[in-house]
Amino acid sequence: MGAFLEKPKTEKHNEHGCGNGLCYGVASMQGWRVEMEDAHCAITGLGEDLKEWSFFAVFDGHAGAKVSAHCAEHLLDCIVTNEEFKNSDFIKGIRAGFLDLDARMRHLPGLASGEDKSGSTAVCALISPKQIYIANCGDSRAVLYSGGEATFSTRDHKPVLPAEKERIINAGGSVMIQRVNGSLAVSRALGDYEYKNVEGRGPCEQLVSPEPEVFVRDRDDKKDEFLVLACDGVWDVMSNEDLCSYINSRLLLTEDLELICNKVIDTCLYKGSRDNMSIVLVTFPGAQKPSSEAIKQEIELEAYIERRIADIVTREKGMDFYEMLNTLAEEDIPGLPPGGGLSAKQPLIESVFKQLCPDEAYTVSATEHGF
Repeated sequence: MGAFLEKPKTEKHNEHGCGNGLCYGVASMQGWRVEMEDAHCAITGLGEDLKEWSFFAVFDGHAGAKVSAHCAEHLLDCIVTNEEFKNSDFIKGIRAGFLDLDARMRHLPGLASGEDKSGSTAVCALISPKQIYIANCGDSRAVLYSGGEATFSTRDHKPVLPAEKERIINAGGSVMIQRVNGSLAVSRALGDYEYKNVEGRGPCEQLVSPEPEVFVRDRDDKKDEFLVLACDGVWDVMSNEDLCSYINSRLLLTEDLELICNKVIDTCLYKGSRDNMSIVLVTFPGAQKPSSEAIKQEIELEAYIERRIADIVTREKGMDFYEMLNTLAEEDIPGLPPGGGLSAKQPLIESVFKQLCPDEAYTVSATEHGF
């Protein structure tokens, strides 16, 4: 299967915490890929001078995990220690931090020799008491949910974007099959030094640029609900609106952000994602709280699904799991999680089917179905 495993690795790495009026949950999973190349960072309170600031980031590595791991460990320090940031020019300081980190990493063993050709996208958020600073380099993405809708999203840096394509061509490269030189799927990234060797051009004029787009938004304590940062393994199968609707509906059921992040990743796996997956969910004071009515409706939905599975397997003796799943998918089931659909309930469906049909041989974890 080339770069893919015969079945996905579904064990998850989780973190959670609260601070500065924020709560966060993290989940990451290797999935179908032969190596886990994602990394992340989540910190509330950034030291004495920045104790009211928080930092969250997701790094999606490719061609190896070295760059993504190094970024997770060192990007924040490169940002907060440069002169622009110290002088309160935070947008320039964040940009300078990315460029400084990329310049330093070039000299690391393996990367300097060219033996290690890894690179990484990066999306991060620095949250102060009054502002949210978001920086993106590549196709990992951040979305802010405020006032009941997705009000802000970073832009994925793809080679086909006109400005990105122009830079690539000016640097002597090409865009083929929507990739830099027919190979790399992102036009901005940290690392990837084989694409950053054009003589006479600065670091932001290379085939692949380490320059982030940096955005700032004033915080709105009445409207801001949550911020989600995730790699493209999530966004490949869920739109901004789908993911935000799904998360919002889960916040009505639980305050366990780790659990919500795990459910997002499981849902994406069942929707057909073949990539590593990482997500950081940050909630603001205005986020939804669990509702007894929503919890009741969820219990009723799951009871309905259990009854329908029992009806189907009783009616169709010998039906295998995927036949049953396809039959269930053809039905109009009311109350499925918005944005998640039937995929969000597949763990329940698997459990019920195993109980009712224990002798059926199948490998649920290898499903490539998407509902």
